[in-house]
Amino acid sequence: MNRPLNVCRRLLWIVLAMTASYSHAQDWPRLLGENFDGVAPASDTRFDWTTQPTLAWSLDVGDGYGLGCVSAGKYYQMDATSGGRGIFERVRCLDLGSGEIQWEQTQAIDYRDLYGYESGPRGTPAIKDGKIVTFGVSGQLNCRQLDDGELVWNVDTNASYGVVQNFFGVGSSPLIVGDSVIVMIGGSPNDDARIAPGRLDRVSPNGSALVAFSLEDGRELWRCGNDLASYSSPRAMSVDGTTIVLALARKNLLAIDPRDGQLLWQYKHHAEILESVNAIVPVVSGNRVFISECYEVGSVLLEVSLTGAEVVWSDPPGNRRLQAMRVHWSTPILIDGFLYGCSGRNAPDSDFRCIDFATGVVKWSDDRRARSSITQAADVLVLLEERGEMQIIRPSPERLEVIANWDWSDPNSGTPPINYPCWAAPIIVGDKLLVRGDDKVLCLKLAPEAS
Repeated sequence: MNRPLNVCRRLLWIVLAMTASYSHAQDWPRLLGENFDGVAPASDTRFDWTTQPTLAWSLDVGDGYGLGCVSAGKYYQMDATSGGRGIFERVRCLDLGSGEIQWEQTQAIDYRDLYGYESGPRGTPAIKDGKIVTFGVSGQLNCRQLDDGELVWNVDTNASYGVVQNFFGVGSSPLIVGDSVIVMIGGSPNDDARIAPGRLDRVSPNGSALVAFSLEDGRELWRCGNDLASYSSPRAMSVDGTTIVLALARKNLLAIDPRDGQLLWQYKHHAEILESVNAIVPVVSGNRVFISECYEVGSVLLEVSLTGAEVVWSDPPGNRRLQAMRVHWSTPILIDGFLYGCSGRNAPDSDFRCIDFATGVVKWSDDRRARSSITQAADVLVLLEERGEMQIIRPSPERLEVIANWDWSDPNSGTPPINYPCWAAPIIVGDKLLVRGDDKVLCLKLAPEAS
């Protein structure tokens, strides 16, 4: 591209971003939103949650399971396409209001899933300071210009850190803290490359559970943690005024100082079953941290400090009937001291439930026996079941209160149908509701509440 023209485009983009009426407080810049809690940014408009939203636009998508992120009125979507020349990871920028594609960038990747799942990205991009960072299924970590998608830097983390392929490839999303990009890598010594696929019980860590890179140029800043990668994503929290990073890796919850990569402490939380995974992003309230898995040990609530973690309550290992919550891949949401989320590994061994955050007491569970993910918007929960049915729920520890039900997989719903698997939690920004199925993203316009 002509360099002066490129510079002009970037200057114009900056001016438009600064002068637009769109509020940056309405961004969804990373997985689970600005505060890692799955709560939609506040809107000036109150919505009628009993009225079915209307279609604003739809987008055909390729392989992958993530929904994307939103910044300054633009929606950024990541997927994979395939053809005669191989598999390509793709990032597209769309106008959130119209669905018009602003730019598209692709990168060839080499990936084959051990269990026959899709070859597209599992995670969510992260946005900061005019850059978008993506972490694909094959371990390609890319930083691009937000205005045109031009590549700034790239790190092939699998090759650089000796990563032995996880069951389903890379599933973690990047975290940007200050000027650092922090990702879960979980590399191994070179000799481990000879281990048979899927035998993670024989794979050794090499101290690269988490690695930080410069947002500016991609150089390594630090590495830490003697653990393999999980499908969880790192998040920040404040402990006594100090920012730390939490990462639920394959076997341990790690607490790290993001300034220098010092490992502050770790807490083991892992089923001893070979084909088990950690995927929840830790839920934080004050100095308390909730983590969970669905295979064996269930959940635990920790009181954490800069030097360690103490158990507040924990589930009895191996006793599913007595475990408070068994989270697989959907991070639950905390509201007024109660945690709402999906518990269980697979249908019919799944339900949506509410537990007391402080005690782990189950308040109620539903009887749908389906897996789901959720997002909070104002005073409601927006639940998406993995086959495309959506429920609007009024959160209450007393009972499950469903105030609306829409089936986006139904060809007669008035929108293009979405198909299983619908595994990404919905995104809500302003009056737009984004929902993803296997091969399509719907952008729905919420109905305003009658004055």
